[in-house]
Amino acid sequence: MGEKEIKLQIKDISRRFDNKLVLDKINLEVYDGEFLSILGSSGCGKTTLLRILVGIDKPNSGQILLNNVDITSTHPSQRKMGIVFQNYALFPNMTVYNNIAYALKCKKMPKEEIKEKVSEIIKIVGLEETINQKPVHLSGGQQQRVAIARTLVLNPDIILFDEPMSALDADIRMSLRKELKDIQKKFNMTMIYITHDQEEAFSMSDRIMVMKDGKTEQIDTPYELYHHPKTDFVKKFVVNHLDEKMKSIQESI
Repeated sequence: MGEKEIKLQIKDISRRFDNKLVLDKINLEVYDGEFLSILGSSGCGKTTLLRILVGIDKPNSGQILLNNVDITSTHPSQRKMGIVFQNYALFPNMTVYNNIAYALKCKKMPKEEIKEKVSEIIKIVGLEETINQKPVHLSGGQQQRVAIARTLVLNPDIILFDEPMSALDADIRMSLRKELKDIQKKFNMTMIYITHDQEEAFSMSDRIMVMKDGKTEQIDTPYELYHHPKTDFVKKFVVNHLDEKMKSIQESI
């Protein structure tokens, strides 16, 4: 990543539920403007880590630093992190404009300032024609852009994604990945993306953290993960899966 500034530091984060160790001394540095995916199968601890990062859950031990400030015990509303959920969590009874403006209204921001900020974001993410429509009338890509715009309007330091495309079919996922990367590049935004999908992580990420049973298996670029897997699990879960996928595609041609 060159001389990029470190945006987020996760130091020795551990989390227990009853007697089960769900996260075991996780360490990670995320760079400013980086797209980092946390990849692992169900139950590996990736969603627990996301919940701890946004402040919904608390670690039993360890530390989180954002811009060199300790936010381990900071309230979620003060963390300057946005989150896009699996189903986008849009308000079905509100227009695109009001969905995006909602959080600003909650902050009691002046009406004219809200209008200015929302209009600017809507233009940037290309939603001008849908401004008065409700989510039910939007495509999957438009819904994703509304969810991202609603987060961007709050000017967060980091946006986290909790498997936002897992319920969509393959063709739609392909186009949404490109849209998401375009938005990320446009804003030079730091994004952390939770996924169990190897192809998704490889197609979008600057680096990928592979997790298994609450531990980090490897943190690397897609190239290094594929060509130099450091553990048997990474070889099996990442390399073998992608090889099998490529083989099945070639056979179908």
